Amino acid sequence: MPQALDICIRGSGIVGRTLALLLARERLRVGLVEQPLPAGAPPAADVRAYALNRASRDMLESVRCWPADEAAATPVQHMQVWGDRGSELHFDAGELGSPALSWIVDVPVLERQLADAVRYQPQIEVLDAPAPARLTVVCEGRASSTRAEFGVDFEVTPYPQHALATRIQCEKTHGQVARQWFAQDGILAFLPLGGAQGNSVAIVWSVSPEQALRLQQLEPAAFCRELEEASAHTLGALTLISERRTWPLQKAQARQWTGRTSGGAWVLAGDAAHNVHPLAGQGLNLGLADVAELTRVLHGREYWRGVDDAKLLRRYERARKAGMLALDAGMDGLQLLFAREGEAWSALRNWGLQGVERSGLLKNWLARRAMNF
Repeated sequence: MPQALDICIRGSGIVGRTLALLLARERLRVGLVEQPLPAGAPPAADVRAYALNRASRDMLESVRCWPADEAAATPVQHMQVWGDRGSELHFDAGELGSPALSWIVDVPVLERQLADAVRYQPQIEVLDAPAPARLTVVCEGRASSTRAEFGVDFEVTPYPQHALATRIQCEKTHGQVARQWFAQDGILAFLPLGGAQGNSVAIVWSVSPEQALRLQQLEPAAFCRELEEASAHTLGALTLISERRTWPLQKAQARQWTGRTSGGAWVLAGDAAHNVHPLAGQGLNLGLADVAELTRVLHGREYWRGVDDAKLLRRYERARKAGMLALDAGMDGLQLLFAREGEAWSALRNWGLQGVERSGLLKNWLARRAMNF
């Protein structure tokens, strides 16, 4: 007779697999639900890359899933941010005494390593459908069907933007610099790929839905010309090397992150619990912070509490909601500030960027908050 599960994790992305590996180390019996592709459907090309901070790197190293090849986890030594009237903000890892500001990780490489680690962990049972367990953890992403099944209110505020993601090859090497341009018509980010000497970057371009559709449909050469113009020709001539994918942007948070059904207790984690604007590149870091907190709470529970104890799970919910407040408000405020049109708003945001650049202590505090040092 199969051993009963302690925890069933619904969702096998980076957040779900990392959580499964950490909980398996706690000697918990874990089920991980993987959704198979429809028969005959080829896997979609993945153009994503994530900026991961020190805490996320440490966690992935602890489960031996950090990419060994630097080309798959490029250290960011500098970050340059430009406003729409020439203001500039610069962060330097060396000045902060850090080996990197963040690491730009190739998503397909990381997902393969996590999948391999799960396959060889005897405490994890890979499932093709949910199974009964004392605790269900929902990591299915922002369109989670289980969250809806549990009747959780997901409070969504759409942004008037879609993100366009792709990859490009550049005439010049990126120099381990992450670059971001804030303009009234959108926010453009260049994330360095391929290691220290690489000359490819991942693009995330947040623009209006109409602009996103137009850019996606442009011929590659025409798309690259517009990209060169938007990036002030910083990396020279650009060549498209992947598909272009788009999705709508939103701010969202579940009203409750934990509860009970007739089948047992449940909690939400990752994008199933919260969504933020990608302008600071913190989405996956927040999801992995959920993983760290839930693992900490379960590891430190009193001996008489089970993994489905309501008070225990509310500790996780309170801690993570509190941790989200400042970042969520900051990202929302920045997006709204740069979406405003007019000379007065343009002057205000550029004065703000220049002020942070000159501030010293405030600038270092902001950088360390983002890096989680």
